[in-house]
Amino acid sequence: MIYYLAQYISKFWDFPGSGLFRYISFRSAMAFIVSMAFALLIGKRIIRYLQRKQIGEEIRNLGLEGQMQKKGTPTMGGIIILLSMLLPVLLFADILNIYIIVMLVTTVWLGAVGFADDYIKVFLKNKEGLSGRTKIIGQVSLGLFVGLVMWLSPEIVVREKVERVKKDVQIETVVTSEYNDNQPVTVSKAKKTTQTTIPFVKNNEFDYNLLNPFKGEGYEYVTWIIFILVVILIITAVSNGANLTDGLDGLATGVSAVITTTLGVFAYLSGNVIYAEYLNIMYIPYSGELVVFMSAFIGALVGFLWYNSYPAQVFMGDTGSLTIGGIIAVFAILIRKELLIPILCGIFLVENLSVVMQVSYFKYTKRKYGEGRRIFLMSPLHHHYQKKGYPEPKIVTRFWIVAILLAVITVVTLKIR
Repeated sequence: MIYYLAQYISKFWDFPGSGLFRYISFRSAMAFIVSMAFALLIGKRIIRYLQRKQIGEEIRNLGLEGQMQKKGTPTMGGIIILLSMLLPVLLFADILNIYIIVMLVTTVWLGAVGFADDYIKVFLKNKEGLSGRTKIIGQVSLGLFVGLVMWLSPEIVVREKVERVKKDVQIETVVTSEYNDNQPVTVSKAKKTTQTTIPFVKNNEFDYNLLNPFKGEGYEYVTWIIFILVVILIITAVSNGANLTDGLDGLATGVSAVITTTLGVFAYLSGNVIYAEYLNIMYIPYSGELVVFMSAFIGALVGFLWYNSYPAQVFMGDTGSLTIGGIIAVFAILIRKELLIPILCGIFLVENLSVVMQVSYFKYTKRKYGEGRRIFLMSPLHHHYQKKGYPEPKIVTRFWIVAILLAVITVVTLKIR
């Protein structure tokens, strides 16, 4: 809103600082500051409200040290994250940008699913919450929406690097709007494609049409269907991974802050034609606006972490965890970095795998030996270390360190080919 207001006023009055709102970097910084300040401001008030309404976490005794002390801690704190993020996005982002629209829909969509789950648990006193099938339907439907928008929207395109352009491909010279410093870059014409970034290979790009066994007429439709199925799988997996990681004070919040910061850097580089050309990566027009969204999201996470750090004054609940995972997944897909998720979101992946391995092995051994056996003392993985006697803050801090290491490795993949 302020973005458009500044543009409108500047037509009649060139007031001091009006030009700053053209810059993604300035608007991103403002979005981060406002979102973090807003989270700190409203966080205490929302926590007090939740306490008055006795909206507390019901703790099932799993024999973990310090677990029962958390009983009654306010939950549904994900509302703090969502409100703190949406406000600066609406203020400072170009809300007519297709990428921003998709991210806003993602936030509201999964926020509603998570809120419904928490509402059933807290207000209706049903510990099961939403059924697993209902959650999956919500995630799958979001994946279908995102995939179709990327397929059908004429605004979602990519431009190939000049080094990759063939002789028969039309080229043009463009200059990024934010850095209009007479540094033209020659790239191909904008085109619809299912290309994405893949690490550790020479050209650093992968096209989903390679997975298409059908090469006849209309094969591109089959390719897009394959792409949509992959999008659905990624959104479901990452959203559930973030949900499973949300088990210790500050764990999911801190890990997510590291992941989202890395994705914000990728969006900034991919959306800037000069940096994309310099790093020899895919240039995605108009995607730079996503940096404003992600800056607001990071600020909201940091502000929430103020209250969610050990010992937590509030839990995010599914309102936060499902939404965080979905935002990370959709953001990575939009900037064509979804195949980097196994590295960047390694913590989520391991937490997911630990549950799958534990459940599968338990069922297998029960069928074979008549008694179920376990690989871990408890799953997800962070509970395994709790059972081994590690203090909760130590586990969380070490997971943060691993997340930072994975983020650095992910960034380095841009040049290691």
